[in-house]
Amino acid sequence: MKILVTVSEAVDVDDDFEIAETAIDERYLTYDLNEWDNYAIEEAVQISEANDDVEVVTVTVGPERTEEVIRQALAKGADRAVRVWDDALADATVLDPGTKAELIAAVAREEEPDLVLTGVQSADYSFGATGVTLASELDYAWAAVVNELELDGDTASVHRELEGGIEELTDVELPAVLTIQTGINDPRYASLRGIRQAQSKPLDVETLADVGVDVGELPLALSSLYEPETEGEATLFEGSAEDTAGELAELLTEKGVDA
Repeated sequence: MKILVTVSEAVDVDDDFEIAETAIDERYLTYDLNEWDNYAIEEAVQISEANDDVEVVTVTVGPERTEEVIRQALAKGADRAVRVWDDALADATVLDPGTKAELIAAVAREEEPDLVLTGVQSADYSFGATGVTLASELDYAWAAVVNELELDGDTASVHRELEGGIEELTDVELPAVLTIQTGINDPRYASLRGIRQAQSKPLDVETLADVGVDVGELPLALSSLYEPETEGEATLFEGSAEDTAGELAELLTEKGVDA
């Protein structure tokens, strides 16, 4: 069995930062493994540990910088990795889910996985469409927002988290794409042994030509970036509830809020 797991980096911005045109200065950015992808990796590794002859392969769309988070995934137990990047993507201000899905699908067709696991969404842009778009590209069955998974032969029994706290139990025939929700497991920390082993695990880099994809003109571009101004301010009442209740009532009356 082969499991393909999508891995991406997420960017965290310092509280104080500077904007240069359509980008935040690199000095104020920290890159790390996307939280939702971390749970997808753990789920794949647990399946590998519980069954014989399971290979876990990660796929990433990103520049050389992303190899740091790729190595994190390898250190946690993935067997090998594929990174897709090209000069044609280097000037992109943002990669849309459709383009990412197209590139990942090209790798998936080469790998022919039985199961594809993705995170539900990205922690920075909050894109949540890559997984289901990938399923459409591959014409695979799919289930989104999965918080429990059991495999039985060619069937995946999944619990899905729906809106309003509703849970759905359904069976999905493999091959399939599942988007993994946080809380499905407890992601492990990479051990020192795993970190050392990750340095020697295969990490292949492929260009657009290698995967046979021409992305053409990208459909999304970041046209402006700014920090919104604070439009309101808080009023702080000091003292006991008895002392401040009258002040609060007076303020609410001034604002047109009637009891």
